[in-house]
Amino acid sequence: MPKKRSGGGLSATQQAAKFLGVSVLSGAVLAGIALPAVGALGLAAKGSVESFDELPANLKTPPLSQRTTILDATGGKIATVYSRDRTVVDLKDISPHLQKAIVAIEDSRFYEHGAVDLKGVLRAMNRNAQSGGVSEGASTLTQQYVKNVFVEEAGDDPTKVAQATQQTIGRKIRELKFAIQVEEELGKKKILENYLNITYFGQQAYGVEAAAQRYFSKPAKDLSLQESALIAGLVQSPSRYDPVNDETEALKRRNIVLARMAQVGDISEEQATEASNTPLGLKVSKPKNGCITAVDGAGFFCDYVRQVFLNDPTFGKTPEARAKVWNHGGLTIRTTLESQAQKSLQASVKSHVNKSDEVATAASVIEPGTGKIRAMGQSRPYGFGKNETQINLSVDQGMGGGAGYQPGSTFKPIVAAAALEGGMPATKTYASPYQMDYPTPVSACEGKTWNESGVPVENENETEVGPYDMKEATAKSVNTYYIEMISDIGICPVTQMAKQMGVERADGNKMLQAPSIALGTQEMSPLTMANGYATFASRGMYCTPVAIESISQRVGEKSKSLPVPKSTCSRAMSEKTADTINTLLRGVVEDGTGTEAGLGSRPSAGKTGTTDFRYAAWFVGYTPNLAGAVWVGDPEHKRQMVDISIGGTWHAKVFGGQVPGPIWRDMMSGALNGKEAPEFNLINIPDRKKPDEDKGRGRDRGRGDGDEDRDDDRNNGGGGFIGGLGGGQNGENGGDGGTGTNGGAEPNPTISIPEGFIQGPGNGPGGRR
Repeated sequence: MPKKRSGGGLSATQQAAKFLGVSVLSGAVLAGIALPAVGALGLAAKGSVESFDELPANLKTPPLSQRTTILDATGGKIATVYSRDRTVVDLKDISPHLQKAIVAIEDSRFYEHGAVDLKGVLRAMNRNAQSGGVSEGASTLTQQYVKNVFVEEAGDDPTKVAQATQQTIGRKIRELKFAIQVEEELGKKKILENYLNITYFGQQAYGVEAAAQRYFSKPAKDLSLQESALIAGLVQSPSRYDPVNDETEALKRRNIVLARMAQVGDISEEQATEASNTPLGLKVSKPKNGCITAVDGAGFFCDYVRQVFLNDPTFGKTPEARAKVWNHGGLTIRTTLESQAQKSLQASVKSHVNKSDEVATAASVIEPGTGKIRAMGQSRPYGFGKNETQINLSVDQGMGGGAGYQPGSTFKPIVAAAALEGGMPATKTYASPYQMDYPTPVSACEGKTWNESGVPVENENETEVGPYDMKEATAKSVNTYYIEMISDIGICPVTQMAKQMGVERADGNKMLQAPSIALGTQEMSPLTMANGYATFASRGMYCTPVAIESISQRVGEKSKSLPVPKSTCSRAMSEKTADTINTLLRGVVEDGTGTEAGLGSRPSAGKTGTTDFRYAAWFVGYTPNLAGAVWVGDPEHKRQMVDISIGGTWHAKVFGGQVPGPIWRDMMSGALNGKEAPEFNLINIPDRKKPDEDKGRGRDRGRGDGDEDRDDDRNNGGGGFIGGLGGGQNGENGGDGGTGTNGGAEPNPTISIPEGFIQGPGNGPGGRR
């Protein structure tokens, strides 16, 4: 005698036999259930048998999509992201009221029948025939669960979702076959648990735990009778009975569920009446999905983590495979973000630049020697509203950022590193006149040369006249010194050094082979510049940036660890070269253009930068244990930072040491508070002996007297050639001199300088190739 299942269900063999028997009698049982045109879509008995037997033998239940939690380095929550807002819970953690309510309204004979309720089939066929349409369905709760599995497996692919829900006989047969298998393998309680976890309840809530939190701000195990009835009633039509948008319809539906529970004996009539007379009692929690919910302004770092996951082959061989893992979720991602550093960055940004300002700021902090990103943020918040953006101004274009910004004089230390690595002494002196033509020819990579004569370059003030040595030229950011240097060593050592330090263009293109790169004409991102300078801080070791420490993934009731990308470190330059650069850049913050960025008694080093016509200003600096970059400018490269209010402070002209410098100082001070203050390995660089006649030339002007590569003080002057030598990178500037570089501390306010006194001769031809 065939074995009968507990709860009155039939075995898989009996179910199949009865299914086929009904098919023979009716011609198309399932067509009668699902579709009004029974005759036109009738299915012969032979066809039913063949279609049934040809189906796959096993149901592949996909892991349920769940929320992913992103944590900081110490386990604090940054944000929750999900494709499906779902938290899987055990049946014991779901209110008994809700369990009974779902069964009562969706499949009251659930514990009495098997995968198919034959009485329900016949009843539905009879009523549908009388109505001439589909007035009643006969899908069991098990069949609904199987359909939801197919929908879940389809993900966000509209074609696959349509296939999973199409009203066809073939889909119904497939659904039924798997329902029989599920009944045989899982049993009633597990089916109910899975159903309650997979079903959509509206308002972006998948599964009863998310629904309970969304509508009543409590866990599913604590739901009352009336609350359970409301949630159970949503299954039939989450949009129609949405209590947030239509309380009247939701109340009617809830009371129908309560009446049904009384009818099947789950509750008494008195209980049903009492619960029906209560208000909905909603306590709605808004959906909290995505990086927009991140704490401490870490929305852009959160998005960067997502970009890393979707782009790194460590998480899957193809983009599709990585996206599938991400969308399924259930991940707990511990990142490298340090809460103290992130809070300090955001506080500094907020105090210096308003989100409604005409220009924005972006900053990144990275740990030398490990590549760990410790903080990332910007003045315009992550979002969709006014003065908000989803473009991460700190990172490269391929990781959710823009095309980058010219770093100006912050690129000069890379030129110096290339020269030192090639054997140039730190005492090297160049004539460094106020104005000169670019030397030509200049050697480039692959045996090529740059040839263009008659292209001038100037320093900021006419008083900036050499000779200068490397220390003084770096502190004062003398343009002509660095142009003579790159012309001497060639372009290729500079681009190679930049590559070894991870300093590449933000748009992914190759760096142009032009001597103007010495003045920072190639667009970079703040994260790139911060990590490049971290190479100096770590005494010449470059480490690739990393944002993820570890990932665990929930699979069913267990968790497993996923492999994560690791930072790889390589030597970019000798320790001696790095120590020399550290000594040079220490001078910038002690008695050069970056004095406003100094950290007091804590050893620090850095460099200012301001681009031609003041479209952007930078400060990039570091201590032995943290490196950071701050950029300020117009992301659209339209607003020159002249006669402008930033953070409520009026600036006639913005300098790299004046606006980004203090942001960097406050950001780093907070990030390093309470941490050790190691010293640099400084070297002795003898000062150049200056002849008596040098006195009176005005070079020793005191701290902050002058900018670094200050070509922007000229309108259509020699600075235009600098951008032109970069190939006219920015089309909007091509007609007025391209985008050369300059920046530094503000001119001494005690000196009265007539308007136009320090402007160039106005002979720039515009962006030239």
